[in-house]
Amino acid sequence: MSISWFMRLLNQHIASEANREDKCTGHFWEGRFKSQALLDEKALAAAMVYVDLNPVRAAIAATPETSDFTSIKARINAIENEKTTTEGLFPFVGNPRENISEGIPFRLMNYLELIDWTGRQCREDKRGQIDSRTPPILNRLGFDSAEWLDAYKHAEKGTLIGTESSSKGVLSLLGRKRLCGFRLPAT
Repeated sequence: MSISWFMRLLNQHIASEANREDKCTGHFWEGRFKSQALLDEKALAAAMVYVDLNPVRAAIAATPETSDFTSIKARINAIENEKTTTEGLFPFVGNPRENISEGIPFRLMNYLELIDWTGRQCREDKRGQIDSRTPPILNRLGFDSAEWLDAYKHAEKGTLIGTESSSKGVLSLLGRKRLCGFRLPAT
């Protein structure tokens, strides 16, 4: 399968129909389709943020979590539904080292903050941006800063992380009868 071949065929069909309707000639997209090489992690992040913020920049959505048909909204929906993965999307794997599974080399929470910060920056060539009065994205998603930092510290130590009920729910899987040596984040 070739995306270039697909786009050529699609362009040809749409251009023919549009030209017939408009009684004109020429390419429909006039060169809007192009391929770019993403050579490093910064380029990958820039491309991801650019695509995820398109609805915000076009003033179609006020925030990334309200922008339909974007990967950022799918990832946020997965968080809200307490899913660990987003079907069809590469997972965020943090800062990968050798012998770690494939994925996006960032932490999801860092990406959310990058999206939020970038979306607040004013661009004269774009209609929309995230309003400066809008709370930070982690707050909008229900993450309390202190609770988040506490959970983050525990994640790096490799201890149990979660509410008391979810932690107690895994005790049998761990072969334990009580929580011992684990600190539960505030609920």
